[in-house]
Amino acid sequence: MATGLSAIFLQNRPALLRFLRGRGAGDDAEDMLQDMWMKLEAKDLGPVADPLPYLYRMANNLMLDRYRSTVRRAKREQDWAEGAGGVMADPTSDMAVDERMILTQRLGEARAVLRDLGPRVELVFRRFRIEGVGQRQIAQELGVSLTTVEKDLQKAYRAMIALKQRLETE
Repeated sequence: MATGLSAIFLQNRPALLRFLRGRGAGDDAEDMLQDMWMKLEAKDLGPVADPLPYLYRMANNLMLDRYRSTVRRAKREQDWAEGAGGVMADPTSDMAVDERMILTQRLGEARAVLRDLGPRVELVFRRFRIEGVGQRQIAQELGVSLTTVEKDLQKAYRAMIALKQRLETE
């Protein structure tokens, strides 16, 4: 049976769920509550003076982390697109047909370079740079060490830099 902060969490779970959904978490609210529960169970917290406000603050912090992660992911995608041969982040902008064809070709070349590095390197690069998944989580998902994930990312970065330099000299 849950005691202390965990018990208060369980008693107020529906209200915390409404709180997260009201803040825009949508379908992710359940996952965020699961994250909260895991954190509560993993930490050996002493007595908390005001447990309910503490839980709401924790939920709010999860929302802030989610927002920051989304912003960082969008920036990484834009930076990567710009670094992979000048692909524009805004596909709705007016662009000449020949420019669009060149950019499509360069994007295809970037994809081919990643594909040639092997499926794991390509997956690690996509999960980290495009989807914003942390390196530790990727390592756990693939059953490899964190060092392996880091080395795979280095390979991908070196290949992308080499591609960019080759494209700039053409």
